[in-house]
Amino acid sequence: MWNEIKSNIYSASVYFREFILFLVFVVVIIFLLIEKLTLSIPLILLLLVTGFIILNLIGRRRIKEIDEIKNIIASIRKSNYKSSDEIILSEHLSGLENEIKEMFEKAKNDIEYLERLQRMRSQFLANVSHELRTPIFSIQGFIETLLNGAIDDPKVNRHFLQKANQNTVNLSNLLNDLIDISMIESGEMRMSYRYFDINSFIQNILNEFIPLAEEKNIKLTFNPTKEGLQVFGDKDKLRQVLVNLLQNAIKYTDEGSIEILLAEEKKFVNISVRDTGIGIPEADLNRIFERFYRVDKARSRAVGGTGLGLAIAKHIIEAHNSKIIVQSTLGEGSIFSFMLKK
Repeated sequence: MWNEIKSNIYSASVYFREFILFLVFVVVIIFLLIEKLTLSIPLILLLLVTGFIILNLIGRRRIKEIDEIKNIIASIRKSNYKSSDEIILSEHLSGLENEIKEMFEKAKNDIEYLERLQRMRSQFLANVSHELRTPIFSIQGFIETLLNGAIDDPKVNRHFLQKANQNTVNLSNLLNDLIDISMIESGEMRMSYRYFDINSFIQNILNEFIPLAEEKNIKLTFNPTKEGLQVFGDKDKLRQVLVNLLQNAIKYTDEGSIEILLAEEKKFVNISVRDTGIGIPEADLNRIFERFYRVDKARSRAVGGTGLGLAIAKHIIEAHNSKIIVQSTLGEGSIFSFMLKK
């Protein structure tokens, strides 16, 4: 019992200064109002005993509250709670309860975010390993075939060398894209914003793809907007975006046309790449910007590509405070569009 009282008084010691000041104030009042010392002393003694009892009660309540808070924190540390609604404190600790709940939710969200990052990291490493393995094994296979005697066969040696060379190009493209997306996602990608002529910019890119489009009998068109129209952005990075969109459009269009459209608005210019290709299933539209995601894996590998192009394009456009919007109908074609500041 004495140990409990001692513990209670110790817990209430944080209020000793206020308690002593209160006692001194009351004693002074007693001496001023009661002149007889024989009456004053018993009252002061009664006051001291009452104060001692009050301190004991305050200390006991404080210990109870602290134990209650300790138990809640220990349960959180042991992951005993699945929801913040399970955290309940006494009514007079409701303010603290709300703070603990907010802390719990934040910690829970942070842990879930870290776990999601870890899963993405593991998946990314698995995808990178797979994507690297494919061209390396192909190169190894072609070289082994040549060393085993095919190098002396003029009918196939050049073919195998060309295949090996193409796989080295694919490997180089993959490594370059990996470097790009790593720099983008780590915040190390430096942007160089400036105004430039959008019409000549698109026309120059389009001219590079005309021979490739003609090989597949695809009509490639661009109708310039008003002369001298300027947009604001990183010219090199935006070129990377348009090159990727045009490459994809040509890869997945077997016949028909690809058109680049410009629509001028008050403060922005909307740029669209529209094709009459195979289209994208609705279920895949929300995932095509994920790293290494392919709608048709077999066809994607046949036509080439790293699986990172759209992910990089998405980040670049977002760095311009814009967003790539996709509209697609399976079997009819797709439209990729984004806006740039004038």
